[in-house]
Amino acid sequence: MITAAPLALLYLASALLAWIDLRRGIIPDWLNLTVAAAGLVRAAVLDGWMTALGGGCEGLVVGAVVWLLRRLYFEFRQFQGLGLGDVKLLAASAIWVGIAGVPMQLLIGSLTALATAGLFHLAGRTVTRQTSLPFGPFLALGLLVTVTLQQEGLIG
Repeated sequence: MITAAPLALLYLASALLAWIDLRRGIIPDWLNLTVAAAGLVRAAVLDGWMTALGGGCEGLVVGAVVWLLRRLYFEFRQFQGLGLGDVKLLAASAIWVGIAGVPMQLLIGSLTALATAGLFHLAGRTVTRQTSLPFGPFLALGLLVTVTLQQEGLIG
C-alpha cells in the first residue's frame, strides 16, 4: 500500500505535466519536484535511504549531462532544442528508472513524438524542423512505460 502511493502520484503528476506542457509549453518546477520526491520516497521505502540517495545522485548526473547537451546544441545551432523543464523531468525520471532506464524512456518518448509529428503531417498540418512540439508529454509517457516494464521485469 505505501509503495503504491508514490506510483499513483507519479501517474497523476505525469498526466498533469503532459496536459500543462501541451497547453502552455512549460513544465512547472513543482511537478518535476513531485516526480523526484515520489521517486525518492518509493526508493527509500522499498530499499532504504542509501538506495534513495543513489537514485538522487543518478538524477543529478542525468540532469547535468542533458543540460550540457542542451547547451552544446544551442552553441552549434543558436536555437533551443529542449526546454529546461524537459531537462528537469529527465533528471527526476532517473530517480525512478535509473541511468540505465533513461535511454528506454528517451526511445519511447522520441518514437511517440515522431509518430505524432507524422500524424500531424498526414492530417495536413505543416511540420518542419522549426515546428514546436512540447516534448514533456512524450517524456512522461516514456517514463511511465519504462517504469511499468521494469516492474514487470521485462527490462533491467
